Amino acid sequence: MARPPKSKKPVVAESAEPSTDLAPVVGKNLKRLRTERGLSLEKLAQSSGVSRAMLGQVELGQSAPTINVLWKMARALDVPFSALITSSASSGAKVLRSEAAKRLMSSDGSFQSRALFPFDEPRRVEFYELKLAPRGSEKAEAHAPGTTENLVVARGAVQIVIGAETHELEAGDAILFEADQPHVYRNSGSSEAVLYLVMTYAEQVG
Repeated sequence: MARPPKSKKPVVAESAEPSTDLAPVVGKNLKRLRTERGLSLEKLAQSSGVSRAMLGQVELGQSAPTINVLWKMARALDVPFSALITSSASSGAKVLRSEAAKRLMSSDGSFQSRALFPFDEPRRVEFYELKLAPRGSEKAEAHAPGTTENLVVARGAVQIVIGAETHELEAGDAILFEADQPHVYRNSGSSEAVLYLVMTYAEQVG
């Protein structure tokens, strides 16, 4: 029997192999969260701005979504980012080996994010390592109201654009801002920039 032609897939991150390990985890969580909220793929597509085709492929574990797509889905579902990348809960100390890390990439590969916390359960505070290629930039969608970002530059020089404001930061500089509006991370130097991000979500009421 002839095989049916392969359908064209939406463009997703071409990241290192560890990142693709998240695809089935994200797919399972997305389907569960969507079902709990009584949302169809069409409804979620409308509220998130992510195409129905992309959402369907993510739910099936066939696509590893980019960072930007993950943020859009989390915002539409009104959950922390970690709720989509969480696996199973466990207790005890955890060592997060760099070589085993699951890294999320931007679609052009210039922006990389590594979670510095275990994917055991959703949390109010998340800790990330960010890397930006020389002259690279990443535009982040507005997060849920009450979300704050606290960034410190470990290496390189970066620009953080928040609304109409641009802030120039060098190694050792830090910035704290409300992330409920679009913002941009931009490497203004000629070498890779490394940043550390603490993301804090608003306290859930009720």
